[in-house]
Amino acid sequence: MKLSDASGLLDKGGTILGTTNRYDPFHVILPGKEEKCETDMSDRIKDNLLMHSIDCLVVIGGDATIRYAAKLADKGIPIVAIPKTIENDIYGTDITFGFMTAVNTATQAIDKLHSTAESHHRVMILEVMGLVSGWIALESGIAGGADVILIPEIPYDINKIARAIFERKNAGKGFSIIVAAAGAGAKLKSGSAKKKITYDTGLYYDGECNYLAVELEKLTSIEHRITVLGYLQRGGEPCPFDRILATRFGASAVKLVEKGEYNRMVCVDHQQIKSVPLEEVAGKARLVSETEELVHIAREMGVSFGD
Repeated sequence: MKLSDASGLLDKGGTILGTTNRYDPFHVILPGKEEKCETDMSDRIKDNLLMHSIDCLVVIGGDATIRYAAKLADKGIPIVAIPKTIENDIYGTDITFGFMTAVNTATQAIDKLHSTAESHHRVMILEVMGLVSGWIALESGIAGGADVILIPEIPYDINKIARAIFERKNAGKGFSIIVAAAGAGAKLKSGSAKKKITYDTGLYYDGECNYLAVELEKLTSIEHRITVLGYLQRGGEPCPFDRILATRFGASAVKLVEKGEYNRMVCVDHQQIKSVPLEEVAGKARLVSETEELVHIAREMGVSFGD
């Protein structure tokens, strides 16, 4: 690559190189074989890098990418990793680039839902990404003035959510906004399981918000509407914060390569760009703690987490 190859990419979102994190080089199913047995192709990667005289492999991605990178490093491949994911769940860094753009998108969606919720006296449920961690739901929920925030780290009691909605209604507020991470889950009795729900219209959505909306409507007799933000969070122009952070990460990664400091991941630690050993972060997730400052702030503002 030359400088001209990277020209004009600053305002582009997405994976410019067209790569994927679904490809596990250690468990590859080769085409054409009758039996779908998995093959370790990592040695082929090592041979190709040597053949092309590539001194270091710079990987950019989320938890799966970082995990595979650490395994390649164990095979003797020099690695420098850059954390990029909208879910902000990479262990060892305070923030990843892509996250703030997703939070901005989710916050704008909450803002737009407010007018309909208020005028039609409805409960609006916005589902955002976050199967393991609830950072997008937490920060966009606070920024957008959500009344209920549901995250994977804090299992919710649906009766307590209904109570929060009734308390708002009794206070003269006939609508509520719920922001739920895709991985948020209800507290269930031992041995019980949630049933899949199909709407009378024939529309089917197998997600947490489906269960939440149907059950809450039974408890409150208030109309509920679901908005699944989905991949709208992943696209579009990156916000200025992410553009600057990506540039800082990129510059730091180049310096690590230049110094020969391999098998490390660049990170943000108290607003300073640093690096950490890959082996310390691979396979771990950065989760929202119940002692997190933002959780305390949200509770003090009257936000319910359903617990």
